[in-house]
Amino acid sequence: MKKTVLFLSILGLLSACQVKVQQETDSPLIGKNLLTLSSDIMSPEVLWSFGRLGDVQVSPDGQLILYGVSYYSIEQNRSNRELFVMNSDGSEKVQLTETPQNEFNAIWHPDGEQIIYISSASGSLQAWLMGIDGSGKTLISDVEGGITGLVFSPDGTKVLYTQEVQVDKTTQNLHPDLQKTDGRVINDLMYRHWNTWEDGAYSHVFIADFDGTISDGTDLMPGEAFDSPMKPFGGLEEVAWTPDSRGIAYTCKKLGGVEYTFSTDSDIYLYDLESGLTSNLTEGMPGYDRVPFFSPDGSKLYWHSMERAGYEADKERLFEMDLANGEKRYLTPDFDYSPFGESWADEGENLYFVCAVNSEHQIFKMNVKTTEITALTEGMHDYHSAVPAGDRLIATRVDMSKPQEIYSVDPSTGEATELSFENKHLLDQLTMPRVEKRWVTTVDNKQMLVWAIYPPHFDKSKKYPAVMFATGGPQGVLGQFWSYRWNMSQMASNDYVVIAPARRGVSSHGQLWTDQVSKDNSGLAMQDLLSAIDDISAEPFVDQERLGCVGASFGGFSVNWLAGNHEGRFKAFISHCGVFQEEMMYFTTEEMFFQHWETGGAPWEKDNPVAMNSYAGSPHHFVKNWDTPIMFMQGEHDYRIPYTQGMAAFNTAQMLGIPSRMLFFPSETHFVLSPQNGILWQREFKGWLDQWLME
Repeated sequence: MKKTVLFLSILGLLSACQVKVQQETDSPLIGKNLLTLSSDIMSPEVLWSFGRLGDVQVSPDGQLILYGVSYYSIEQNRSNRELFVMNSDGSEKVQLTETPQNEFNAIWHPDGEQIIYISSASGSLQAWLMGIDGSGKTLISDVEGGITGLVFSPDGTKVLYTQEVQVDKTTQNLHPDLQKTDGRVINDLMYRHWNTWEDGAYSHVFIADFDGTISDGTDLMPGEAFDSPMKPFGGLEEVAWTPDSRGIAYTCKKLGGVEYTFSTDSDIYLYDLESGLTSNLTEGMPGYDRVPFFSPDGSKLYWHSMERAGYEADKERLFEMDLANGEKRYLTPDFDYSPFGESWADEGENLYFVCAVNSEHQIFKMNVKTTEITALTEGMHDYHSAVPAGDRLIATRVDMSKPQEIYSVDPSTGEATELSFENKHLLDQLTMPRVEKRWVTTVDNKQMLVWAIYPPHFDKSKKYPAVMFATGGPQGVLGQFWSYRWNMSQMASNDYVVIAPARRGVSSHGQLWTDQVSKDNSGLAMQDLLSAIDDISAEPFVDQERLGCVGASFGGFSVNWLAGNHEGRFKAFISHCGVFQEEMMYFTTEEMFFQHWETGGAPWEKDNPVAMNSYAGSPHHFVKNWDTPIMFMQGEHDYRIPYTQGMAAFNTAQMLGIPSRMLFFPSETHFVLSPQNGILWQREFKGWLDQWLME
């Protein structure tokens, strides 16, 4: 590379008691926060000043790494994303963009000599082109309505792009004289997703020629009221070009109404550019089929498949299809875990992928012919991606004490070398908590992993209050994650011993362990949590009279349930967006398959013993036992667990005379994403625990 990295001007973001800003604060741009800290203990303000690195793209020749970093301004209450490039050995980093807009979906042109990205600099989301040093930025698309994602064909002559397309009529279409109404006319399910209402627009994939510019393309699903990529969280990993640039595989759940909301049955479709015909390659496979990719020679299709329709946490099985005869092969029947992020090596002989095993995400290699799988890395960290670059792998990695950075990994030894050092300037000034892996015996004599996170400057001769983090899900990996809300290091930096049990339902400990929580939400999973807190509270450095329990989503359910069943163990609770009344949750959540699977049936199925047992375990049945201070946190735009669940729980605590508080965010969803709301969340979180556990 030709230049050193350029740093943007610094905004006055943080409180004077915690930091001193080193540069001028009048810039309209948000840039890297070069801060001198007045304390070596991390605060919420420091947490929100870390650069958030992601979307790493290795150049076709493996010599360069393209990536983006988001910077947050607490003062402006927003973020800004910039693009960077560096050599694959980590040298000569160059900042490519420096604008008030967010630049995203940055990719390499197949020739490796140009970079294409999406920006709103022209007024709508369009594609831009620039040189690998950031020079010559040029608007190259003029697509009506803008674009949301872009992928080049392997030969560079075409692009596929994604765009929101209005298919269903809006209220204004139905009542043209009421153009200012905000009313919604709803005739069918589902009408909202996790955090957005259905507006009649659907994400579609388009194809267009590329001769230096991109014009309006051909819709692969004209008039179809389906999404590809799938809502709410699908991305460009759900779309793939054939190696010969003659076809596009895409993921879609082509169902409607009640059937759509009760099923996870998506399929992989193949669109042929020459004929314009679409074929369903996975018809008859009932669960999620998604994330298609092809062998380098184009003869085979690979994808992720879940066996059970309606179960979003089923094992991600890796499948292969011979495109000549349609024959399918299940590649991972003896691997009881879920791979993701596959990339090819050795001309298609081997696949690299990332997978969580025992709550740690590691890099693996599979010989596709023999299906032999080998772990390449080990340790207390979570790899998020790994892509070959010559004889090395370029990977992203995170742990509970460090946000995501880019690493170079030797596949022969697993040795990792950090390359990006995006947050070194802050981490060098901080004393981060120590993380330890513990194993706890459960009530049925199973071994459960529990993460223990100790405060900075931990002194085992002292006694500390302890806080148990009840994870969400109820499925999902409880790994070495770094969060900007449920941040284990931030919690421990408040001078608490923190424990995070990988209780029943947590993924990566075998599918049987994952499955057990379903239809038994208030059963062994709750006993696992109690086993974990009893284990840590037996330590001489933990004060048994100062124990707290916190959690979000299913963790909020866990807190609400434990509040009526903890038998005096805890002195304070915090429940974020947790289920309180199971029957009402069934009737008001958005993806009905989720609650139907977890409870085992509908509330009116009185002759269904599984469902009736689930509803009998609803937290609201145990409020007569509530006697402990409890705080609730809710976002108004949370449609997975509607905010009325938290209101009902708070109202109940108030009527029972239980010390209680509610922190309500009218602009947030199931998550808390804006800087100032995030800071408020952290301050109220700490304040509530300190009030009941520190005083």
